[in-house]
Amino acid sequence: MTPRSPIGEVPRSCDGGLTRAFAFLGKRWNGVLLGTLAHGPAGFAELTRALPGISESVLSDRLGELARVGLVCRTVRQGPPLGVSYELTERGAAVLPALDALARWAHENLPAEESCSPEAPAK
Repeated sequence: MTPRSPIGEVPRSCDGGLTRAFAFLGKRWNGVLLGTLAHGPAGFAELTRALPGISESVLSDRLGELARVGLVCRTVRQGPPLGVSYELTERGAAVLPALDALARWAHENLPAEESCSPEAPAK
């Protein structure tokens, strides 16, 4: 049975943009990876060290996904030694204010859990 709305009331629905944003940014590591790249370009090994708990295969998958949607740019550095770095594109940087706001909200409203910040006590 479908719930009925009171007469004259518009049925409630979710925002399609918000749904897409959380489906993408809520995918494990995507939002955190974008936030990590806010500090500037980084190589694969540096990102692996910066994100404790991420496997190399998942990091590779997420970086590829972020590059495909135009949020991250992959640049091959001519060597020796040959290297690859990743950095936010203009579109990727555009999400940073929202990520900063979410981080601030989490610090103020969610209980402390394991964190990747240097000041977090080790478990």
